[in-house]
Amino acid sequence: MKKIYYLKSCSTCQRIIKELELGDDFEFQNIKEEMMTEEQVDAMKAMTGSYESLFSRRAMKYRGMGLNEMTLEEADYRKYILEEYTFLKRPVIIIDNQIFVGNSKKVVAAAKATLNG
Repeated sequence: MKKIYYLKSCSTCQRIIKELELGDDFEFQNIKEEMMTEEQVDAMKAMTGSYESLFSRRAMKYRGMGLNEMTLEEADYRKYILEEYTFLKRPVIIIDNQIFVGNSKKVVAAAKATLNG
């Protein structure tokens, strides 16, 4: 399976999609228009080992909701990711049995290396 969870309106996501030259063999899911299911989020967690690794502390709502003042547990991370798409660290790229979360240069380089074999 080749899939990317992204935001169509996110310039960083668009830049990474272009840089990686993701083609028609990828399934694109714009998480704003097509909400993630519990099964999808749970599958991502199974690949990364934690919901926290999928959670974006850069989301504007993180501070806005006062989450930065709270101690969050795994169940909280899952709940917030499912309730509000902005809490997913993006993009999330799945290539077969590997997952790449976020937009750091290291993550993008690893995804590119995997794609290029």
